[in-house]
Amino acid sequence: MKKITFLLAATLFLTTVKTNAQEDTKRECQEKYNLFKGDFRSKKYDDAYTNWIFLMDNCKDLSVNIYKYGSTLAEDVRKDPVLAKRVYEQRLEFFPEHHDTKNNLAKAHSDYATYLAKNKLASDAEIFAILEKAYKISPKDMGVKNIYRYFHGVTDKYKDTNPQKVFDTYDDVVESVGEKLDDYAVKIAKLTKDSTKILQGRDKRNLRAYTINSKSLGQVEGGLDAIISEIATCDRLIPLYKRDFEANKSNSVWLRRAVSRMFNKGCQEDPMFETLAKAYAESAPSPDSYSFYAGILEKNGDASGAAAMRQKAFDLETDPLKKAKTKLKFAHAAKSRGQLSKARSLAREALKFNPNYGKAYLFIGRLYQSSVNNCGSGEFEKRMVYAAALRQAQKALSVDPSISSVAKRYINNYRANLPSNKVIFTANAKVGDSYTIKCWIGETVRVASSGK
Repeated sequence: MKKITFLLAATLFLTTVKTNAQEDTKRECQEKYNLFKGDFRSKKYDDAYTNWIFLMDNCKDLSVNIYKYGSTLAEDVRKDPVLAKRVYEQRLEFFPEHHDTKNNLAKAHSDYATYLAKNKLASDAEIFAILEKAYKISPKDMGVKNIYRYFHGVTDKYKDTNPQKVFDTYDDVVESVGEKLDDYAVKIAKLTKDSTKILQGRDKRNLRAYTINSKSLGQVEGGLDAIISEIATCDRLIPLYKRDFEANKSNSVWLRRAVSRMFNKGCQEDPMFETLAKAYAESAPSPDSYSFYAGILEKNGDASGAAAMRQKAFDLETDPLKKAKTKLKFAHAAKSRGQLSKARSLAREALKFNPNYGKAYLFIGRLYQSSVNNCGSGEFEKRMVYAAALRQAQKALSVDPSISSVAKRYINNYRANLPSNKVIFTANAKVGDSYTIKCWIGETVRVASSGK
C-alpha cells in the first residue's frame, strides 16, 4: 500500500513539475512574442530578431505573425535564403490552413515565389510549382506579377498538348482579376463622386492605393489577353468546341466561357457560335446568356426579337457595373452591324451606370477612328476626327486607372495623327479654333496639331 501511495505521489509531483514548466515556457513565449511584435512594428529589427529566433525555436505554433513578420526579417533585413526557406516551411507546417483577410496561405506561397524569383534562388519549374499551390488555394490572393507569371507558365506547358487547360486557367484568372477590378472601381467611385471634396488622411491614402492596384491589375489583364490571343484563334477554338460540345452542352460555365471567347475573337459567323449561344441560354437563363442569344436572333433576321431579348437581359441585371458591361456588349454588337451612332449611344448609356468605365470611352474613340475616311473631304477634316477620338481616350485615362496603359497608347496614336501645322495653315484654321466634325459624329472640338 505504501509503495502505491509513493508512486502516486511521485507521479503527481512529476506532473506538477511538467505543468509548471509548460506554463513557464508558455509565459516566456508570450512575453518574447509581445517584445518581438513591438520591436518589429517600431522597426527595431535587430532587437526583434533576437526574440524572433527564440520564437522560431520554442514557440512555433504561437502565432502566424511569427512567420508573417519573420519573412520580412529573413528576406529583406537579413537577406538570408536559408532562413527564409525555414520561415516558409514552418509557416506551412504549423499554420497550413490559416486564413485572414490580408495574409492567407495563397499569399504566403506567392510572396515566397516572388522572393525566390527576385533573388534567382530557384528554377522556373520550382517557382511554378509554388505558384501552382497558391493558385489552387486562391488566385485572387496571389501577387499581381505572379498571376501573370503563373499563367505564362501554364501556357508554355500546355498550349500544344492541352489548350483547354490554358483557356480554363485564363478564364479563372481573368474572372478573379475582374472581381478585384470591380471592387476597386466601386471604392474609387465612392471616394471621387464629389469632385469638390478634397480628400485628406486615410481617404487620400486609400485612393492612391486603389488607383495603383487597379492600374497594376489592368496591366496584368492586358498581358493575359496578349498571351491568350496568340493561341485562341478561331481556327483553334472551333474544332476544340465541336469536339467537346456534347460532353459540355449542359455545363453552363463551360458554355459561357466558350461563347464569350468566340465572341471576343470574332468567330460569330461560324455555325458553332449559334449552337453554343443557344445551349448557353437554355442551360443558364441569365442577362449574359440572353445578350448573346439576342445576337443570334439579330443575325437570323429577327430584329424585334433581338431588341426584346436585349432589354430582357438588361432588366434582369441589378448590379450597376454589370449593367454597364451589358450595355457595352450591346454596343459592340451594334458596331458589328455597322450601326455606329447606335453603338455610341449604347456606350454612353453604359457610362451612366458606371461613369468610370474607361473601356466605354475607348470604345467610342475607336468608333470615331474607324470613321476617319468617311467624315471629311480633305486631309484637315479627316484628321480632325482624331481630335474627337483623342478626347475620348483622355477621358478614359482620367477616370479609369485599370486601363491607363492602354489609354496612353491610344492617346499617343491619336495625337500623332492630328493635322500637322502645315495642314492646319492650309485649311485656313488656327490651333485652338472651334471645329465641328461632319457626318454622324457631329462633335465640336478644338483644333489641335500633331506638332509636326
